[in-house]
Amino acid sequence: MNTKQLDQQYIANTYARNDVVFTHGSGATLYDETGKAYIDLGGGIAVNSFGIADPVWTQAVTEQLQTLQHTSNLYYTQPQVRLAQMLCARTGMKKVFFSNSGAEANECAIKAARKYSSDCHGENRGVIVTLRNSFHGRTLTTLAATGQDSLHQHFFPFPPGFVHVEANDIAALEQALEEHPCCAFLFELIQGEGGLNVLERDYVLQAAELATQRDILLLVDEVQTGNGRTGKLYCCEHYGIRPDIVSTAKGLAGGLPFGATLLGEKVQDTLTPGSHGSTFGGNPVCAAGACSVLERIDGELLREVAEKGERIAQVMAEAPGVKAVCGLGLMRGIQTERLAADVVKQCLQQGLVVLTAKDKIRLLPPLNISWAELEQGLEILKSVL
Repeated sequence: MNTKQLDQQYIANTYARNDVVFTHGSGATLYDETGKAYIDLGGGIAVNSFGIADPVWTQAVTEQLQTLQHTSNLYYTQPQVRLAQMLCARTGMKKVFFSNSGAEANECAIKAARKYSSDCHGENRGVIVTLRNSFHGRTLTTLAATGQDSLHQHFFPFPPGFVHVEANDIAALEQALEEHPCCAFLFELIQGEGGLNVLERDYVLQAAELATQRDILLLVDEVQTGNGRTGKLYCCEHYGIRPDIVSTAKGLAGGLPFGATLLGEKVQDTLTPGSHGSTFGGNPVCAAGACSVLERIDGELLREVAEKGERIAQVMAEAPGVKAVCGLGLMRGIQTERLAADVVKQCLQQGLVVLTAKDKIRLLPPLNISWAELEQGLEILKSVL
């Protein structure tokens, strides 16, 4: 039996896989089991920040593997401390909790917000407002936080304590805060899985002001937008806001499972021994990989990310079959006349990996994709369209 047949026999059928088996790659180029090459504009869904088999990242991870692959969070480890220090220094946040995924990073953010409210305002003030078309993870709690009715099926009962409102509607947000005992507002600045919807600047600034007035915590989900993806280290920098909590994952460790919840001044001491934990969170190997990624996301790289993102927007806006282009940096959505799923399949046939987000084509290439690879990928996409 071949790989596809074995997959179908032994792996839970939770993914509608594309008809390709990838075996190796380098940078923004992937190869399948026949040796066919593909330009990768998907980046493992914004995970492979420096592409496939990046030599600097590989060396950092390998060196850590040869010294200490795991101990536990009952002890100190150097890579974890180094990474936390780097994150706090570059964001102005005060402390970090490490986990293994974006969903877990959001779970931590939710727990910290509710505990802060309990500590400061007493019980029964635990409602969190989120946005429609949001996506915060696949655990039961983060699914409950997710504002998509299509995902609220089959797994009842969902945990209570979440209210969903329309994005960019400040009156709806204010009404929700008035009607419910709220402790936090959780949102993505660009709704990745929800269709690459970019929140309006005025809305975000007004929301931040409402949160300050009511001592409601501002929780920003940067699982997909973070770690250089939008042309800033974190997307909230585009808006000039200082969240109380930031969650992130995906591209942080460059391909290893890793999540982080960054805690601001208000909540830096909210989580105490025994109130939260993770067996694998902050794993030394993953932390070493994340240090390698973070220390190379500098001003020069971020400028290139912004420039390449503008190039995508320019080329695709002028391409036939394109209705609209949205997003920031190397997180771009393309509204096409043809069905996005059909475009993805035909791109694969032509040696190009792209993704979907609702009814849009989604592009999330490695941050350091070469100009030549980017142009080649865009040419293939234009020809398919």
